[in-house]
Amino acid sequence: MPLQGESEQHEQPGAAGARLLADAAALRTFSRRSFFIGAGASSVLAADMLLTRRVQAERRVNRILTVPDDFADAYYPDASWFLFPGYKTSWEEAQWILNSLRGALNKRAQLAAVGYSNQGLDIDELVIAVIEHVRARKLTKLFFYGHSFGGMVATQVAARLRELHGVEVAFILLDSTPYSKHDVLDQSWFDGVVFLYERGFRVPSVLRGGYELGERVIHKDERTWRQILDQTMEQLSPIAPSSVLVQSESAYIYHFDGMRFADKLGGTRMAFIGNPADRTVRYQTALEAWNVAYRANMVSTEQQTDGARPAHASPGWNPTIYRPILERLLNELFPLPRGGSRVTVF
Repeated sequence: MPLQGESEQHEQPGAAGARLLADAAALRTFSRRSFFIGAGASSVLAADMLLTRRVQAERRVNRILTVPDDFADAYYPDASWFLFPGYKTSWEEAQWILNSLRGALNKRAQLAAVGYSNQGLDIDELVIAVIEHVRARKLTKLFFYGHSFGGMVATQVAARLRELHGVEVAFILLDSTPYSKHDVLDQSWFDGVVFLYERGFRVPSVLRGGYELGERVIHKDERTWRQILDQTMEQLSPIAPSSVLVQSESAYIYHFDGMRFADKLGGTRMAFIGNPADRTVRYQTALEAWNVAYRANMVSTEQQTDGARPAHASPGWNPTIYRPILERLLNELFPLPRGGSRVTVF
């Protein structure tokens, strides 16, 4: 009869083998699962990096983004709208705004938005992009839509086009546009962004996304939670304007001097629309300053976007409020021949 120790010695190899086989089976299952999970995650990451790289490469230059419209393209081959996007507005959102307002804008001209370069806001480069588009399309009539701070940019670009190229803009619409930095309500944040930018500090995109969420939650009474989520996620996506562009836009607003261009627009007509409930730009002071400085060009300041949410420059979110206002303005300032304002657009 074998001793107890001898029995254990005979059983140990079998037990060890069983454990080894069990571990091997588990490892096989684990490895297969891990492999597929890891491969999937790697594919998603690689695709995201590829998309980000491609988007960033495309947006190193300013670009005129056309929005095709069969009616406008057929009836107005020599006229175009140029939408100058507001602060932190992506190329996609600029095109979305034009699509939202299509039924009001396409009865006068084709549709195009100005895509700002992610290398930073540069007015001279914007003027070049616009004039090249004008010449390539043989445009003779230009309409500018200044979305928020984009109204500042539109005004300067219009003045430069006339001065350098003899091209006069027919109309500039200022949508909730501040006249100067003093019309921006959140001065403490505004000063800080410009201070950091002018000292060479660039805000990482992740920090920007966190700021976007915090800023929008603070002002949640102006936005729905869906708007808060959409706008925050956009700032974290590859299509978001770069931190350099956003900071350069801040610096542009901070140093903008509207009086520099007040006598340089010739016969350009201007209109200001906005909302007294605006919590981003001080509506009354901005309206009054534009009206005084551009008295020779301003033809309308009475139209208000009451009921829009958010109250500040939100045509994409509130097209049913904006379109009737635009139609009234354009029918008054640029009447269509033979009752053309009743043309049915399909």
